[in-house]
Amino acid sequence: MPPRRKLSDLDRGRAIGWLQDGVAARQVAQRLAVAPSVIIRLKQRFHATGRMQERQRSGRPRVTTQREDRFIQRQAMQQRMATANNIRQRLQATTNTVVSGQTIRNRLHNFGLRARRPVRGTTLTANHRAARRAWCTQHVRWQHQQWAQVLFTDESRFCLEPADGRIRVWRRRGERFAERAVLERQRFGRGSVMVWGGISTRLRTPLYHVVGNLTGVRYQNEILQQV
Repeated sequence: MPPRRKLSDLDRGRAIGWLQDGVAARQVAQRLAVAPSVIIRLKQRFHATGRMQERQRSGRPRVTTQREDRFIQRQAMQQRMATANNIRQRLQATTNTVVSGQTIRNRLHNFGLRARRPVRGTTLTANHRAARRAWCTQHVRWQHQQWAQVLFTDESRFCLEPADGRIRVWRRRGERFAERAVLERQRFGRGSVMVWGGISTRLRTPLYHVVGNLTGVRYQNEILQQV
């Protein structure tokens, strides 16, 4: 993916803060995934004018007000899976302002929101979450020697007919695993293949193809005792 050519207001402030802390312009560019020339121009403009924003350019007037821009941002934050066309329709129904889907995307980009494929996550109940937290608390202080004695195993089912993955989610940088940005899914599709495997710090097991339903008895007899 090519580096971005523009920064949001939030990223401009972060960049200036890092530069004032002595971070090199190239490193700042890498952190924000932009071209180094973007950071260099920002640094020069800030030293010359004391401003982070770009100079206002003459051209086509904005079709949305600041209040409408905040409405667009709020809709994307509340409904992360909404498309730009959905937000456009809500804006028109609420404010009678007619804009294009590209205008909606541009406003969200200004707020640091970009459409990305959501992380696929399994639905967790309250008991699941409590059990995982308890396990992490119990093992948080384990040393490398203790983890070396552990064999991590898992079964994975691969769907033969997955979804097309065209659903997008509006999220900011660093929100990949935010709860509102994760798309929950059912574990099993129409056709699938299940495999089992294990790894540790010293070895890995052969990959075992599981045919049919894996019961507790089959897991013990066919996998644990054999592998």
